[in-house]
Amino acid sequence: MAPAPAAVPDAPSHVELDIGGMTCASCANRIEKKLNRLDGVSASVNYATEKAVVDAPAGVDPAVLIAEVEKTGYTAALPEPPASAGDEPEDRELTSLRRRLIGAVVLSVPVIAMAMIPALQFDYWQWVSLALATPVVLWAGWPFHRAAWINLRHGAATMDTLISIGTSAAFAWSLYALFFGTAGMPGMTHAFEWTIRPSDGAGNIYLEVAAGVTMFVLAGRYFEVRSKRRAGAALRALLELGAKDVEVIRDGVSGRIPIASLRVGDEFVVRPGEKIATDGVIVSGTSAVDASMVTGESLPVEVGEGDAVLGATVNAGGRLLVRATRVGADTQLAQMARLVQQAQSGKADVQRLADRISGVFVPIVLVIALGTLVTWLLIGAPAAAAFTAAVAVLIIACPCALGLATPTALLVGTGRGAQLGILIKGPEVLESSRTVDTIVLDKTGTVTTGRMSLIDAVTDADTPRAELLRLAGAVEAASEHPIAQAIARAARAELGDLPAVESFAATTGVGVSGVVAGHAVIVGREQLLADWAIHLSPELLAAKESAEAEGSSAVLVAWDGRARGVLVVADRVAPSSAEAVAQLRALGLDPVLLTGDNATVARRVGDEVGIERVIAGVLPQQKVAVVKELQAEGRVVAMVGDGVNDAAALAQADLGLAMGTGTDAAIEAADITLVRGDLRSAADAVRLSRRTFRTIRTNLFWAFAYNVAAIPLAALGLLNPMIAGAAMAASSVFVVGNSLRLRRFRPLPVKELA
Repeated sequence: MAPAPAAVPDAPSHVELDIGGMTCASCANRIEKKLNRLDGVSASVNYATEKAVVDAPAGVDPAVLIAEVEKTGYTAALPEPPASAGDEPEDRELTSLRRRLIGAVVLSVPVIAMAMIPALQFDYWQWVSLALATPVVLWAGWPFHRAAWINLRHGAATMDTLISIGTSAAFAWSLYALFFGTAGMPGMTHAFEWTIRPSDGAGNIYLEVAAGVTMFVLAGRYFEVRSKRRAGAALRALLELGAKDVEVIRDGVSGRIPIASLRVGDEFVVRPGEKIATDGVIVSGTSAVDASMVTGESLPVEVGEGDAVLGATVNAGGRLLVRATRVGADTQLAQMARLVQQAQSGKADVQRLADRISGVFVPIVLVIALGTLVTWLLIGAPAAAAFTAAVAVLIIACPCALGLATPTALLVGTGRGAQLGILIKGPEVLESSRTVDTIVLDKTGTVTTGRMSLIDAVTDADTPRAELLRLAGAVEAASEHPIAQAIARAARAELGDLPAVESFAATTGVGVSGVVAGHAVIVGREQLLADWAIHLSPELLAAKESAEAEGSSAVLVAWDGRARGVLVVADRVAPSSAEAVAQLRALGLDPVLLTGDNATVARRVGDEVGIERVIAGVLPQQKVAVVKELQAEGRVVAMVGDGVNDAAALAQADLGLAMGTGTDAAIEAADITLVRGDLRSAADAVRLSRRTFRTIRTNLFWAFAYNVAAIPLAALGLLNPMIAGAAMAASSVFVVGNSLRLRRFRPLPVKELA
């Protein structure tokens, strides 16, 4: 009896959940820990994006994950499909916060004014303050109290716990002083002070603290949520770029259909000014296409029959008929959006550190606040002073800024990158970019255009250049060989329409022949001319040998029994490559040119773009070895490539950048995709990554330094709780505002690199 085959474990499933109810990084940390306790589950919860990314064993019901999140007191749901423009639901959280904030401001300002300005303290002013402060603490501050109660039931403490305890304590103490102390007596006054002095605790009220802290924290929460929505605007804009409907031709009948009904192979019409509905190939028509919204390329690109076009780009010229090649989730726009979402949902090591600190920070703060209260009482200070110092500790220590420091910068940085055609796959890429010191550039398709071009035409003394191009281009136009197409393309660009060719014949590997305008034309290698008993003059022979010595292809042209000229064809260096290399050098990167071509060609390209170190004659499988050798020298290596043969080297490099015009294998292996296919965007990608990482470090420094410096001051009684609440809210707004500065990132022209 044959043994049963071993069961092959199913691949893990990838589940994304929308999380609701989080108010700080401590909340995200709790949910993450809860999910990670499930067998086989690996989860990452991002506070800024309000999402959980979960890798679970195959077959796990998402409802189990949702239930686990709900056990912690938060809500979870599978993401809904993006709403179409005009159908976007109202942001209930933002609306609720705005309403509560307006109410808190209107009611709190008089309470604070009366507490701070003795001249406003009329008889029974304290009871008016109580009437105004009560709805602020109980209604406007209800989200904090509700979240604190839910967390308490689950044995946890978060920022809401600190806010709720602090404001409730201030409010409860005020009630005690008013009803059981001397604070409710007619004519009671007290001055607003920055410092704490011994006083009768039962004679003071702290309604301005309870109302003011609630107002300031609500303001901080409102601006924080609004800023997070703005930070994610780049991704939402990316998702909404595409066309909503399309004019498709099926069975010879034209009609408009929703974009969701478009299928691969459908042919659709794009009129001037319209968006191209999906990725496809032009069947007929010529135009200029504005791809700036998708690739960041500012200049329109001329396209014609057979050229590929991207969905969501704009037809700026003539009418086009396009055949759909990719639709829906397979389009480049959808893939870009997926990459951005994945990057924004991930976590860099620095964020994980911040999350771990936030997870233990709140319990430590509660202990410090209790210790502050007890210490002040033990040294004989009045209860009012002890209470005020403890409340100030609770308020000032909220770790909001700590939890926002990394995710908001990551959110804005990756979103801005997407707008510029730079797709950053994950947050760890930012840390890699900081230490890179060497960049390896693949030659073909990266430094060069990746397709053959006519770079020179040498004629004998009796032949005009235009005639050489006209007859050679006419014959080559009938061939599909890349070199032939390069010659035909150049001839058309220079002369316009070419004459027809008759009696066309192609000899594999040596060239073509035909009759054009009554001339028997031969175009190809020297061997083909020799077969027709045609020999080169010394001048043409020298031109041929010179071209070949430089690594170019020399194509010979003859007609009517005599050699007439030499056409020099080569893979031309991209116009922006020299500028890109200069930008990379200015960033402190040492460029290395890597190619499988011969040393002569490689050296010529290196000299043209300004690269000293050239590694030539490398087989595809040897590219990985070159990267490893550089790493063995102690270098941190970035690699830029575009082909299947670059994929392994891109994966081996510390930082892999794939040209968006390259193959899917290269793009999949890379850390950053340069959608424009312009080498200059490699320098922009490194600059953006480094600036984003610098922003994260600045944010973290501010959050850590703020808490480290402020907690001792509060514990010593040197901060009024209301001022502490304003400072705490301001720190969060500062961190988010600092991150939003990344939206102003611009590609840097070479002239500014001096």
